[in-house]
Amino acid sequence: MENMTTTEFSQQESQWLASARQMAREAGEVLTGFFRRRDLSIEDKGSAYDIVTEADKGSERIILDHIHRFYPDHAILSEESGDDHRQACCQWVIDPLDGTVNYSAGLATYCISIGLKVDGVTRMGYVYAPTLGEEFFAIKGKGAYGPYGRLQAKSTTELQRAVISTGFPYDKATNPDNNLERFAQVMPRVRGIRRLGSAAMDLCYVAAGWLDGYWELNLKEWDACAGELIALEAGAVVKRYRNNHGICILAACPGIAPQLLELVE
Repeated sequence: MENMTTTEFSQQESQWLASARQMAREAGEVLTGFFRRRDLSIEDKGSAYDIVTEADKGSERIILDHIHRFYPDHAILSEESGDDHRQACCQWVIDPLDGTVNYSAGLATYCISIGLKVDGVTRMGYVYAPTLGEEFFAIKGKGAYGPYGRLQAKSTTELQRAVISTGFPYDKATNPDNNLERFAQVMPRVRGIRRLGSAAMDLCYVAAGWLDGYWELNLKEWDACAGELIALEAGAVVKRYRNNHGICILAACPGIAPQLLELVE
């Protein structure tokens, strides 16, 4: 991959990355083709806050077709199709459009997230934001890479100097455990809080040092899988810190992670 120093990757790892990149680039063409079209078909998935578009489905078809063709023995967990329940050592974890609400509104902060687990451990993560032209990827134990080369989390140590991101669960209107109390705890203690609307991109931006930290409640495995590895490989502290409201995740530069975790646990 251009401008990236990845010569230490094995042939197998390079093949995984090449496949992820090909899938994401082809799926990205589908997404950019529908982006900001007024006739985009949008459906609710149980509520007005949780939606799916024809672009999500088209992107997923591209990715699943590639996996079925080149990795027929691998299992798949994907947001729109769910878990295929195949017993296999390798499992692809796919979000064909992370940031669907942004996408449907015409906002460019959305991406495709592709992770690969081997024996239950995430070995490869790849995230591609087609409209922004940004890609991020990591191989377990061999670093994380982004638009400007190898990624490194920031060295911030004072919470008051940190820019943090977060998100809110789809059941925010009906579940009082909706992150508002934590938001109120963190807001006066940091330089700023942002809401990007894509968990995978939040995690990658922590990895790149563009954000100092991020937390969110009630994510799914396809939201977190790839970005979590990318943040870890960039030296961020990443912690799944609760088990009673989906995946609750924190990612932050080491100097502020303990302080932030104390506020959001």
